Amino acid sequence: MENNELLQQVTNKAQAWLDGKYDDATKAEVKRMMDADDKTELIEAFYKDLEFGTGGLRGIMGVGTNRMNIYTVGAATQGLANYLKKEFANEPKISVVIGHDCRNHSREFAEISANIFSANGIQVYLFDALRPTPEISFAIRELKAQSGIILTASHNPKEYNGYKAYWNDGAQLVPPHDENVIVEVNKIKGAEDIKFEGDKSLIKIIGKDIDDRMIEEIKKLSLSPESVKRNSDMKIVYTPIHGTGIKLIPRALKEYGFTNIINVPEQDVISGDFPTVVSPNPEEPAAMALAVKKAEEVGADMVMASDPDADREGIAVRDDSGKFILLTGNQTGSMLTYYLAHRWKELGKLKGNEYMVKTIVTTETFKRIADHYGIEIYDVYTGFKWIAAVMRENEGKKTYIGGGEESYGYLPEVFVRDKDAVSSLALIAEMAAWAKDNGMSVYDLLKKVYAEFGYSKEKGVSLVKKGKAGADEIKQMMADYRSNTPKEIAGSPVVLYKDYASLVQRENGKETKITGMPTTSDVIQLFTEDGTKISIRPSGTEPKIKYYIEVRSDMKSVADYDKATAAAEAKIDAVRKSLGI
Repeated sequence: MENNELLQQVTNKAQAWLDGKYDDATKAEVKRMMDADDKTELIEAFYKDLEFGTGGLRGIMGVGTNRMNIYTVGAATQGLANYLKKEFANEPKISVVIGHDCRNHSREFAEISANIFSANGIQVYLFDALRPTPEISFAIRELKAQSGIILTASHNPKEYNGYKAYWNDGAQLVPPHDENVIVEVNKIKGAEDIKFEGDKSLIKIIGKDIDDRMIEEIKKLSLSPESVKRNSDMKIVYTPIHGTGIKLIPRALKEYGFTNIINVPEQDVISGDFPTVVSPNPEEPAAMALAVKKAEEVGADMVMASDPDADREGIAVRDDSGKFILLTGNQTGSMLTYYLAHRWKELGKLKGNEYMVKTIVTTETFKRIADHYGIEIYDVYTGFKWIAAVMRENEGKKTYIGGGEESYGYLPEVFVRDKDAVSSLALIAEMAAWAKDNGMSVYDLLKKVYAEFGYSKEKGVSLVKKGKAGADEIKQMMADYRSNTPKEIAGSPVVLYKDYASLVQRENGKETKITGMPTTSDVIQLFTEDGTKISIRPSGTEPKIKYYIEVRSDMKSVADYDKATAAAEAKIDAVRKSLGI
C-alpha cells in the first residue's frame, strides 16, 4: 500500500472516532495525533484493528483501533457477551468471573467489562482487587460460571495490557468457541454497538472467600508434609515482581508449613510500571537479580519468583559451589514431574489409569519419567488450553497427575485449568524439603534425574524478521523446510520428520498420519538418530521464527554432570551451525 493511501485510510478511521460516540478525552488525543506534523503515532494507533485472536487481546495501551483501551476492550466484551447469550440461551442465568492483574488500567478495564456484561443481563463476579490468573480459572469452576476473563499481559513490558477469555471449565477458549467468539467480536463496528451502562444489581464483588477455598484445595496437593515439618525453616526468598503473586503465594507457602519466607520489599510494591525491572519476566536473569541478591545476603536455600499474573514462575538454586543459578523451565518441570510421579508411586496412589501432559516443544525427559512409572503421557500443542482440553476429554475416565511446558508453566492439579504458579511453587518448595530430607539439595536432585533418565539440554533460538518482507521470509523458510527437509543435522541422520500443518510424519521412508491432535498447527519437528529434537514454528504474536533445540549426551552418574553439560553445549553449537541459525 502506498504511503498516501495508508495515511488516508488511517485518517478516515481516526475521523470516525472523532465523529462517533467516544469520550472527550479520547477525541482530544485522536485530534492531537491527527494535527501532529509527524503522523507515525497516528498510523501506529489506527493502521489496523487490534485483533481478538484465539487467546484474546494483547497490545500496547493507548487510543486507537490498534491499542488496548476501553473501546477495544469493550468490543471484545460485547462480542463475548453476545456469544454467551446465544450459546447458553436455555440457561436460567448466565454468569462470568472477572479478574485483573497489576497493570496500569487493568482495574478500569475490568470494571468497564463488568458494566458491559451486566448491561447485557449477565451476572458478574468481579474480584475486589488484583488476583493471579489461575484463581480466575478456579473461580469459574467453583462458581459454576459460563465464562470468565482476566485483564493481563502476563510478562510483557509495562506498555502492554491484554484480555484473556475462558470457558465454563475454567480453560481458555478452544474450537469451536474461540472462532465463534472472534466472529461476534468482529461484528462490533464502533462504540455505538457497545452497551456501557451497567446494571449494578448484577455485579457481585468477590475476594477472600475464593482465596480461602483455593488455598484449601492447594493444601490437599501436598505429598510430603512430614518432610516440610522437618525442614520448615528452609530459607526461601520470594518475589512477585510487583504482581499478583503477592496475594496468594506467600500464604500458600506458609499454609504448607514453611516458616522462613523472605520478601524482596522493593518488588512487593504492586505497580504496573514495574519500577525495578525492564521486563517482569522471571525467565530473564535481570528480573531475578534483586531476589538473588537478597538470597545471597540472607543465606537462603532457594529463590522463587512469579510473573505479574502469577501463572508462571522462575527458580534459582545453589550449585555445588554455593553460587545461585537460574533453572530453565525444562529443568524445573523435569524435577517436578519426577517428584510427582515418584511420590505418587511411594504413596500407593498409582492405580494404572494416571496420565500427564506436556507440549510438543517441551523436553522429552518428561516422557521418559512418565514411561518409567507407567504413566500415560500426552503431547499437545503449545499453550495450556491444549493441556486443559486433554483434561476435559479425560474427565471421569483417567486421573490427571500434572502437566507443563518449557516456558516456565506447570499445573499439578485439576481444580484449575491454566498454568498455576501458586500451587506449583508450593509443591516445588515441598520438593526441595523432600530432597533435603533425602540428603540432597535441589541441584543434587536435578543431577539425579538426569543420571536416571538421561541428560538433555535445551536451547531456544528466535530469529526476528520484521514487517511484511519478514513475514514473507518466515513463510518461505517454513516452505523450504517442508520441501527440502534436512537429511542430517550436525552429522546425525534425521530419522523422524513431523509436520503438524498436514498432520503427516515420515519415519524410515514410511509416511503415516499424526493422530490425536485436535487441529493442525504450523510446526515442524525433526528427530535425529543421536536423540536430538528440533521444533520449528513461526511465533503467533511476534515477527519471529522460533527454534526449540533439545540434545542428549551421556551421563551415567551424577559425577558426569559437568562433562555431559559441556558435550551438550558443543552439540547445540553444532546444531545451530548446521541449521544456519
